[in-house]
Amino acid sequence: MILPQRSRSRLKAPPWPLTLLTVALCIAFTYLGRWQWHRGELRTQAWDAFARGADAAEPLGPKQLHDVARYAHLRITGHFLPERQFLLDNRAHEGAPGYEVLTPFKLTDGRVLLVDRGWVAFTGKRSVLPDISFAPAANVTVGGRIDELPSSGLAFGHAAPSSDGSWPKLTSYPRVAELTAAFGKPLEQRMLLLDPGTAAGYVRDWQPPGLPPARHFAYAIQWWAFAFTLIVVWIVLAVRRARTAA
Repeated sequence: MILPQRSRSRLKAPPWPLTLLTVALCIAFTYLGRWQWHRGELRTQAWDAFARGADAAEPLGPKQLHDVARYAHLRITGHFLPERQFLLDNRAHEGAPGYEVLTPFKLTDGRVLLVDRGWVAFTGKRSVLPDISFAPAANVTVGGRIDELPSSGLAFGHAAPSSDGSWPKLTSYPRVAELTAAFGKPLEQRMLLLDPGTAAGYVRDWQPPGLPPARHFAYAIQWWAFAFTLIVVWIVLAVRRARTAA
């Protein structure tokens, strides 16, 4: 008995440029999905570390700041130096433009670190800076989380503090060496995010920088969905071409 042979294929590939474009886009979308997923895993680690920093504050004592885990909750004792403060530019809160206030704090052992006292709103004029002056106590103990200076990731947006004698100094994504040069004395490499309940501060809705982990995972799934959609579209076109040729 002679079995019937298929005279036509069930699929007939679309023109090769379209097929090549589909393959290239699928590879790109798959890669972007993996990259976003990896970013989500890194952000999860950062948010977990931030959550661990919510424990009761421990005294810094003689420990070096670079030996302390990022976001660790510490207590420091000393006094503020409000005569020479910095305003971090390009800092937003709930979509509103403003600054973050960095105030030097001299520890009892002589070290000086910057304390981020929170976000203050933009005055409406670049030439008019907000009034961040205050009269500090002679000696206080404050708590907060240890963090790194904000980084833009790129050179764009970077602006070192001015070298003139005016204070406070406006700066954007500064380097510690630049802040030290402007301040005139060595500063610690890391800063303290002042606890929300502490006096002499502004808006302090602290959270790890960047997008939440869930946003990255959602973007990853979105990229993979794009790749899957392209494959489905290619198959539909191939089936239609096969039926047309039949």
